[in-house]
Amino acid sequence: MEARASPPPSIGCGGGGGGGDARAALSFISKGWREVRDSASADLRLMRARADSLRTLADRELEQLLASASTTLATPPPVASGAPIAELEFVRKQIQPKISELRRQYASGERDLGRRVLERWAPPRGATSTRVDLSGITAIRNALVSEVDVGTAWRRAAWSGHVDEEEGKEWEVVRMIRDGLKELERRSQTSEIFGGIRSPGELVEKFKSSLKSFNMEPLGSKEVLPLDLTEIVANLVRQSGPFLDQLGVRRELCDKLVETLYSKQNRSISADTSLLGDDNSGDELDLRIASVLQSTGYRADDGLWNEPSKYEVLDDKRHVAIVTTASLPWMTGTAVNPLFRAAYLARSTKQDVTLLVPWLCKSDQELVYPNSMTFSSPEQQETYIKNWLEERLGFESNIKISFYPGKFSKERRSIIPAGDTSQFISSREADIAILEEPEHLNWYHHGDRWTDKFNHVIGVVHTNYLEYIKREKNGALQAFLVKHINNWVTRAYCDKVLRLSAATQDLPKSIVCNVHGVNPKFLKIGDKIVADRENGQQSFSKGAYFLGKMVWAKGYRELLDLLAKRKSDLEGFKLDVYGSGEDSQEVQSTARKLDLNLNFFKGRDHADDSLHGYKVFINPSISDVLCTATAEALAMGKFVICAEHPSNEFFMAFPNCLTYKTPEEFVARVNEAMAREPQPLTPEQRYDLSWEAATERFMEYSDLDKVLSQPGEGVHRNKTRRTLQPNLSDIMDGGLAFAHHCLTGNEVLRLATGAIPNTRDYDKQHCVDMGLLPPQVQHPVYGW
Repeated sequence: MEARASPPPSIGCGGGGGGGDARAALSFISKGWREVRDSASADLRLMRARADSLRTLADRELEQLLASASTTLATPPPVASGAPIAELEFVRKQIQPKISELRRQYASGERDLGRRVLERWAPPRGATSTRVDLSGITAIRNALVSEVDVGTAWRRAAWSGHVDEEEGKEWEVVRMIRDGLKELERRSQTSEIFGGIRSPGELVEKFKSSLKSFNMEPLGSKEVLPLDLTEIVANLVRQSGPFLDQLGVRRELCDKLVETLYSKQNRSISADTSLLGDDNSGDELDLRIASVLQSTGYRADDGLWNEPSKYEVLDDKRHVAIVTTASLPWMTGTAVNPLFRAAYLARSTKQDVTLLVPWLCKSDQELVYPNSMTFSSPEQQETYIKNWLEERLGFESNIKISFYPGKFSKERRSIIPAGDTSQFISSREADIAILEEPEHLNWYHHGDRWTDKFNHVIGVVHTNYLEYIKREKNGALQAFLVKHINNWVTRAYCDKVLRLSAATQDLPKSIVCNVHGVNPKFLKIGDKIVADRENGQQSFSKGAYFLGKMVWAKGYRELLDLLAKRKSDLEGFKLDVYGSGEDSQEVQSTARKLDLNLNFFKGRDHADDSLHGYKVFINPSISDVLCTATAEALAMGKFVICAEHPSNEFFMAFPNCLTYKTPEEFVARVNEAMAREPQPLTPEQRYDLSWEAATERFMEYSDLDKVLSQPGEGVHRNKTRRTLQPNLSDIMDGGLAFAHHCLTGNEVLRLATGAIPNTRDYDKQHCVDMGLLPPQVQHPVYGW
C-alpha cells in the first residue's frame, strides 16, 4: 500500500521553520495511522459478525438434522432395511459428541483470529513516535488475506477431502460426516418411505443443500435482473396454452417450446436448482417472475387474460349499488321500484346500499317532473326522496342516495346518462351493482366496464322497448337494430339478468321472475277496506277507473279501441281516466270524436284518497312488462280487468284478476266485476305482493344470496373474479365490451344512433349543480 503525503502547509518566515515542518508531518502521519487502524478494526468486527452468522447457521442445520434422525429412529417403519437405520444411529452417537468440541474450537479460533492479526501488523516495540514504518500497512493486508484464505480453504477442503495435517485435526468431524453421509446415500437408494422423509437419500440432499447455503450470499444481496425477451415470450406461450389448443397446437409442443425458450437463457439457474429436485421449467419460470415482482415491490393477482383486480374494502360489510334511469318526483316504475328495492335490501346488516339516480338540470326538470316541480341542488332532491319514502315505509331506511348527470330526451321520452355513470360509485364501494334497465343505461355508455369494476353485476329489465319502437315510423327496422344492441350490451356488462315477465326481450344470461312488490301503503289500504266490510260499511262507492301516464303506448289506444267497438254493449258504463303526459290533448280529442263515456282527470298518486272508493281497475295495456298500477290495485282489494298477456301472468294467480282475450270477453269481465264484490286477499296472497317476498325472490334468482354468503370477500376483494384462463364465452364478452367502448367514443356514431349531442361527457351546468370538475380536468388526454 502506498501512502501519498500532501505538501505540508507553508510556514511564515522566521526562525524555527524546520521544527514546525517536522511536527506538522508527524501529526499528519499519526492521523493517517489512526484512520488505517480504525478501518482495520471495523473490518475485523464485520468478519466476526459474519463468522457468528455462519456458526449459528451451521449449528442450527446440524441440530435439525440430528433431531430428525432421532425422531426417525424412535419410530422405525414396518418395512425398512437395517443398513440405513444403522447409519442414522451412527450419525446420532458418533457425530453429536463432536459438535460440542467443534463449537469450542471454532469459538476459540474466532477469538484468536483478531489477536493474531493485530500481532502481525502491530508496530515493533521500541519504535519512536516520530518514525512510522509504512511497510506495516502491507503487513496488515497480508495478515487479513492470509486469515481469510485459511477460512476459505477449510470450507473447500471439508468437501474435497484435501486437508492439511494441522487443519485436519481441527476439522476431522467434517470429514467423518462427509464419509458417513456418502456411504448412507449409497446404501439407501432403494429404501422405502419412512418417518415423513421420502428416503435417506433425500435427507442427504437436504443436508448438502443446507451446507451449500453457507457460501450463498444473503437474500437481497444481489440485484434481480429484469425479465428478458425470451422469458417474456415463454410466459406468453404458457399463458396462451388454451388458446393455442383451440388452434390445434398440442399442449406437449407448448411445454417443449416454453422449456426451450426459458432454459436457453437460464442454464445456470437450472443447474443450481438441480440439487433441490427435478423441477420443471414452468415452476422455475414462476419463481423467476415472482422474484422480479418482489424486487420491484409490485404485487398483483391478475393473469394475462383476466380483468384487473378488485379493490379492497376496509370494513366487513358488502356494498350494493343500485343504478336506475329515473327519480322521484317522476312517478314512474323505474323511479319507485328501485327506491323500494334499495330500502328493503338495506334492512339487512350484511350490506350497505347506495341508490344512484339521475340529476337533471332545471330546464329538464321542468319537462319531466309534475306540477313544474324543480330542485336547485341534489341535496334538496335527496331530502324530498327520503321524506317520500319514510311516509310509505313502516321502518326507517338508511340508504345512501347519490346522483349522476343525466339529460332528458324528448324523442325517447326518457333520461339518458351523460358521461361515465360508473365513476359516481367510489372504488371502495364497487362491490355489487344492480342495473335497473341495463340496456337503457348502456346504450351509449362510454366508461369502465361494469363487470370489471364490480364483483357481481345484476340487470333488471323493466321495459319492453321493442314494443314501443314498433309503434314508431320505420319501427320494424329500428326494433331489429335495438334488439341486437340490447343483446350486445347486456351480455357485455351483466353477470345475471332478471326479466320481470316474459313480455320482455329474451336477453342473454336472463331468467324470468317478478322481483317487484307494492308499496306497503297499498296493503294497509286493502286491510282497511276489509275491516270496513266486516263492520258492515260500504267498501266501494265508485265504479271503474284507469290510471297511467297519458301517452298512446301506455294502453290508451287499446282502451279507446275496446270501448269504441263495444260501445253498444257497454251502454251506461262510465270510466274515469287519470293521467298526464305528452299525448293528453290528442287522447282526449280522440275520445270526444268517438263519443266515448270517459271522464279525464289529471294524474295523481295511486294511493290518493280519491281513488280508494273505486271497485274496478281497467288496464288494457300490452306494452307494459309488469304494470305497477295493477299490483297496487290488487293490493287494495279491487278487481283488475287486464288482457291475457305474458306481462300479466304473475297476476293471473289472484282471484280478483279477470283477464280477457277478445272484445267480447272484455265486455263480459266488465259486467262480472260490476255485478259482484271482490274477494279479500289471503295472507299468502298478501305476502306475495309485498316487498319482503319480492326481495326474497330477488336474492334467490339473482344469486345475490350466494354472493353475500361467500366468506372473506367483503374485507379482501383484491382477488380476480375470473379464472386465470377464462372460457371462450368470457373472451367474447370482453371483446364485445371493448368494441362497444370504441364505438360509443365516436361522436358521429353516437349521433347517428340517436344519442343526445354532447352526452359522452357531462356539461358545464352539471359541473355547477353537482360540484364536479370539468371532464377536461379529470381526463386531460381523452381517448377511446
